[in-house]
Amino acid sequence: MNAQHTGFSQRGWLLFGAMALLWGVPYLFISIAVESFSPPAIVAGRTLIAALLLLPFALRSGALKAAWKRWPWVLAFGAIEMAGPFVLLGHAEMTLPSGMTGLLVATVPLFAALIALGGGDRGVLRPARSIGLLVGFLGVAIVVAGPGLFGGEVSLLAAGEVLLVAVLYATAPFIVARKLTDVPSLGTITLSLLMVGIFYLPIGLLTQHEVPTLPAIGALLALAVICTAVAFIAFFALIREVGPVRAPLFTYVNPIVAIVLGAIVLSEPLTPGLLIGFPLVIAGCWFAATGGRLRPAASALPPPAVP
Repeated sequence: MNAQHTGFSQRGWLLFGAMALLWGVPYLFISIAVESFSPPAIVAGRTLIAALLLLPFALRSGALKAAWKRWPWVLAFGAIEMAGPFVLLGHAEMTLPSGMTGLLVATVPLFAALIALGGGDRGVLRPARSIGLLVGFLGVAIVVAGPGLFGGEVSLLAAGEVLLVAVLYATAPFIVARKLTDVPSLGTITLSLLMVGIFYLPIGLLTQHEVPTLPAIGALLALAVICTAVAFIAFFALIREVGPVRAPLFTYVNPIVAIVLGAIVLSEPLTPGLLIGFPLVIAGCWFAATGGRLRPAASALPPPAVP
């Protein structure tokens, strides 16, 4: 029996903690990988390795065959969920701290709420969710402007790239919800990874001008194996264990992991702007996505973004 209608089981909590780590740590690995890999090379390596690892499972279950029947929409999903975000994150983290990157990506629920509003969902206009939107974007403004206010600087281009990633991550689930509902998730993810990897492979080869360092190679392998292939398997298990409503809640923990690892491993500074803006972003995202309810409606939370 799963924990969808009771509480989190021990297995559910273990999977929840695993996903908070698995999709909180990629920003650290990306920051290390871009030191000697070009962003397109990182995307090609990460997606192809992960696709090859997931391919046997997708073939055995018949999920890949089902996904191939809808390949145009699978390709659209891959372009919006992976092709664009992965390369934008890689380029942004050439100048942006990994912790700040993780925090800015956490604004996905804010943009998802706005997209839902544009699609006619008036629930976003409820007081708690509206206030959440305002508080969340105020937090983003403080995070981005903070270094300038407190004696530092941040690349507005890089910050803009990460916020664009958040918009893309917020958009992709609508393709799944409207065009790929009857396609197994494993098939969609595997075929998307394969298509994106094949597209980026020649670009990655052409833009890779130096011999990668061992730390960068290790980071790329960790991104592919741990943060993509293993993470998706764990995420599917989490959904089965606690249900699709509560499974995405771990996304609110991801920025904490990214910020802490960035500070400990890469010695990234915990600036006043980051410390002030962080709780505002998280609180704003929570209220914008859930209206402040501990048990949100099934449509309240978007699927988590894959960093």
